[in-house]
Amino acid sequence: MAADRGDRNYKRISGSAYQALRSALALVYWYKPSLERHLRAPLRDHPEVLAGIDFKLKKREIADSVVDRLIDGESRYQRTTVALMLEVAEMDSFPELEQHEDSDKWLPRAINAVAELRKHTEEHGARAKEREEFECAERASYFEKVGVQRRFSDELASLRATFFELHDMSDPHRRGKLFEGFLNNLFELFDLDPRLGYSLETEQIDGAFTFDTDDYIMEAKWTKTGANREQADAFAAKVHGKGKNALGLIVSVNGLTLPARKRYSQATPFMTLDGGDLFFVFEGRGRLDELLRRKKRHANETGECYFPASQMFE
Repeated sequence: MAADRGDRNYKRISGSAYQALRSALALVYWYKPSLERHLRAPLRDHPEVLAGIDFKLKKREIADSVVDRLIDGESRYQRTTVALMLEVAEMDSFPELEQHEDSDKWLPRAINAVAELRKHTEEHGARAKEREEFECAERASYFEKVGVQRRFSDELASLRATFFELHDMSDPHRRGKLFEGFLNNLFELFDLDPRLGYSLETEQIDGAFTFDTDDYIMEAKWTKTGANREQADAFAAKVHGKGKNALGLIVSVNGLTLPARKRYSQATPFMTLDGGDLFFVFEGRGRLDELLRRKKRHANETGECYFPASQMFE
């Protein structure tokens, strides 16, 4: 998971700015699902910030929990926090409050809260713009020096060769760790916005990615007999723990054992990707994103987690 390492172009965020963010988040929406959706987009690179937060609580309690976590990890989340502040500070319409029967009470509070937040974001906004312009210039210079990126097919061929190298490794633990990085590169090639593995207080997440606007957590397995029922149950619990709309993907080179497939054949919180699916992509017979799209549709229609490429194109 990429982290905000802190940025010397940013000064530390003041306590009053954090307080203004708390107030604004609690007031700009009337419905809690709208607040949750607003938070998930700017925080998608840091799903741990929202992990375990109960969005059934009062909006003020939700805002307090989120901001407290951002404060505790300021060195890691500073850029993300500033981006969130700037996004909220730019809000100039509040449809849910405007349509509320007590709009004359709640709308002015939201407007004032956003105006107060805006006071604290002016300097950060200017610095963010400077940094963005600098990074754009650096990217342009880089591509000018190295020329055009390698063709897509060349990247895919390189990943295929890496997969065979992993297959020949004798150390399963080392192969498992390298497999996570391999999957990150594969998902990045198909613009799936992957994030490397990260640790929460009580669990390890092998990776995460975004697909068709949905956020997924991922489990990577390379075992002789495939992922078993216990491993599938443990991953399902992780997915359920992320909220009712959470989704998951188990990437298991040797698939799932029959008991695991039977358990998740009628209702599943995750999809599966196996070695056959990977070779389907490596051989250019189909794109990874389209494969995932068909798997998701199958899981939604049947409740079945297992739908390999070999069955799709029989």
